Amino acid sequence: MAADQLAFFLTGAQTRREERSRRDVRLGRRFRGESQHKVDTKGRVSIPASFRRVLESGDINWQSGNNPELVIVYGDDDRNFLECYTMEAIDEVDAKIDALPRGSMPRKALQKLFHGHSFPTTVDETGRLVLPAKLRKKIGLKGEAFFIAAGDTFQIWNPETYENEEGSQTDEWLETLPEGYDIMQFLDGTGEAE
Repeated sequence: MAADQLAFFLTGAQTRREERSRRDVRLGRRFRGESQHKVDTKGRVSIPASFRRVLESGDINWQSGNNPELVIVYGDDDRNFLECYTMEAIDEVDAKIDALPRGSMPRKALQKLFHGHSFPTTVDETGRLVLPAKLRKKIGLKGEAFFIAAGDTFQIWNPETYENEEGSQTDEWLETLPEGYDIMQFLDGTGEAE
């Protein structure tokens, strides 16, 4: 490829990135909400429609009519949920990992988590994910999956696990706050986080 063709291609890619970035700012680029969906025997589960829009906006290669890509990080034995990243979000994580000294233990540990214990996939034509048996077994997923937004990622849980562990931990923490405490103070930096 000639230098002028390469420059044209790179300029076009940069323009598409900038357009997507402007659109992302308008859309908020965040996953929001929660929902529960059936998982069939083949591991297919519908993704909430609003989540699919964020996946599309976070995939620089996505075009109308195509299926957006994502990366599911399943992690080690201590992680009892699946964390789903847009391509843009996982690129940000990869850049942070790449900035660590090569061969350092933090870099090796993060590479293991985000590269080794992850599953790149796409949303199918009907708006579903196909979760392999290994991932379903890891988090005890059977007939239902609970989706919850986590800002620039979303999580997939066994509904009972989420309620018993994650939901109850948050409720217990909220109960430790003084009566009438406004949790919104944490947004202003005036709350005391523990």
